[in-house]
Amino acid sequence: MLPFNMETVVLAYQNGIFPMYYEDTDEILWFQPDPRAILPLYNFHVSHSLAKTLRRQLFEIRFDTDFQGVMLGCADREEGTWISDQFIQVYCQLHRAGLAHSVEAWQQGKLVGGTYGVALRGAFMAESMFHRETDASKAALAGLVARLKARGCTLLDVQYLTPHLKSLGAIEISHEQYLIKLQSALSVNCSFSP
Repeated sequence: MLPFNMETVVLAYQNGIFPMYYEDTDEILWFQPDPRAILPLYNFHVSHSLAKTLRRQLFEIRFDTDFQGVMLGCADREEGTWISDQFIQVYCQLHRAGLAHSVEAWQQGKLVGGTYGVALRGAFMAESMFHRETDASKAALAGLVARLKARGCTLLDVQYLTPHLKSLGAIEISHEQYLIKLQSALSVNCSFSP
């Protein structure tokens, strides 16, 4: 079994693999799905209701101001979570190293939604998202897409295609196609941080 630490996680992402905690066995497992879901940056679909929310500026979008808070928000699920304490510890180390980032939706001084993931050069591997107010996670995702486009990043990996992600423009590609896009993105000189 691979050690679960910052170095192994980075190496895994560089090779199209990602970890998830599995509650049933209390283990960190490694995944390489085929097909793989990505959200093409210029295919991000903003619905009429989301466009209205963004125009009204109901949320203040921030970056990296409460990384652990976003992880805890993502872990707080009635159906259980794949984000363990060990997972939070390692990803907070990645955050301190400048490799993991959060995009946050704030409303009246409270964190009400967000997403987080790992940025390696031109690739951003989104891990999870949450919301406590309608459209908060979508607004955070819109902020993420805008940041990636502005920085010249080329790949937004969302791992698995869900109906929600599909409605936002996500698609599935083969593992082979994903690896080609990943290697291309890793050759791009791009920084998520300002």
